[in-house]
Amino acid sequence: MQQFELISHNEEETAQFAQKLALMLSSGDVLALEGDLGAGKTAFTKGLAKGLGVSRTVNSPTFTIIKEYQGRLPLYHMDVYRVSESEEDLGFDEYFDGGGVTVVEWAHLIKDYLPSEILTIYIYRLSDISRRIVLEAKGERYETLCKEII
Repeated sequence: MQQFELISHNEEETAQFAQKLALMLSSGDVLALEGDLGAGKTAFTKGLAKGLGVSRTVNSPTFTIIKEYQGRLPLYHMDVYRVSESEEDLGFDEYFDGGGVTVVEWAHLIKDYLPSEILTIYIYRLSDISRRIVLEAKGERYETLCKEII
């Protein structure tokens, strides 16, 4: 597992980085987003959606758990903050193995369901506008992707 890091000086830079990353993503890619409330997870996902050619407005799926958007590839945006430790099958595999890109906010809450190869993106608040973004690549595909983008 390798880590890569960058500093974003504002929300626009975060979105631009996400857009650039989106151009490199393929069907079946899974991104885990971690960070405190207000760190910029949804802002990152908005940039990713734009890079995937999604034209709809993207917002947090906090109360619906999963939102789907159509673009160059489908985008499955999950916010699992409100998912309890349930034995119920919520169908995560259908998204992870599906034909799109899956973004999971608060992914650590469903770690047992996540694929073994994944790109985890940690967003840390440095100030009101700047962020430290750490990419943790699990799997050769994501390591290669991170080396190309950083």
